[in-house]
Amino acid sequence: MTNLSVRVNKITQEACDIKSFELLSASGEALPAFAPGAHIDVRLGEGVIRQYSLCNGPDETDRYLIAVKKETASRGGSLAMHERIREGDLITISSPRNHFPLEQSGGPYLLLAAGIGVTPILAMARHLLAADARFELHYFTRSIAHTAFQALLSGAGFAGHVQFHYGLEPDGLRAYLEQLLSVYPKNSALYLCGPRVFMDLVESAAAASWPPEAVHLEYFNAEPQSRDAEHVSFEVRLERSGGTYLIPPDMTIVEVLAQHGIHIETSCEQGVCGTCLTAVLEGIPDHKDVYLTAAEKKSCDKIMPCVSRAKSGLLVLDL
Repeated sequence: MTNLSVRVNKITQEACDIKSFELLSASGEALPAFAPGAHIDVRLGEGVIRQYSLCNGPDETDRYLIAVKKETASRGGSLAMHERIREGDLITISSPRNHFPLEQSGGPYLLLAAGIGVTPILAMARHLLAADARFELHYFTRSIAHTAFQALLSGAGFAGHVQFHYGLEPDGLRAYLEQLLSVYPKNSALYLCGPRVFMDLVESAAAASWPPEAVHLEYFNAEPQSRDAEHVSFEVRLERSGGTYLIPPDMTIVEVLAQHGIHIETSCEQGVCGTCLTAVLEGIPDHKDVYLTAAEKKSCDKIMPCVSRAKSGLLVLDL
């Protein structure tokens, strides 16, 4: 993966807890192209790497725009971005990657975003607007104060495309989503991003009418994984290197292998980004990630070793 040096050109307070960061190439050269839904890794020092979606228009090659929510339980990433990064700073990022691509659709697009989940959805909306495509964007937030890019999305360019929804309680949100998704317009596509509870509500509401292949989603965080007695020990054998290692209940595959000098590239360490994707040659994984599709999990031929475990006593990995 290519690393890029970029300069923080502008920082904007987009909402009470969200800042956007405009990044320009440090060398002055054009930045690598990207498609809607792409993200970059931002390296914040001391081994801290975080993924942030690009939310500017994909036709722009002179800049990247990301937005970061300051999390109350920050593991170091959002806190560093909000409190340490300043305009003019040089930071290292990766070239864009895309696990949430906007696919061609013969019908209209329905974009649903909640909270900071608006970032990849905004890039999609910008692209669809420029392409004169049919789309609706529904943006759910706690209040106007928590709504990022309010002025942009309220502007003339997005007129007729965007609806804001403030402060809906779970029951009200569920009822609204069930009504919104009760009919599936032929050939349409649904894209959604937001907190886990929101995503689950949307998926549940869409299940009755929308075919699974028409629903596209991206998680920003996986559910926290317990490290208690629910987990059992299992063994991992590395096919190419030949070693066999015991994975105890309170450690991940990545952690155990690292102790033995075998380092698998990781980034999010939450089963979200896909960086540590590893082929499984034998055994049954116990998938804990939100990166693999249901079909990929069912195939049992790949695993996210940063979080996932084993249902069988032994996993043989292509390492």
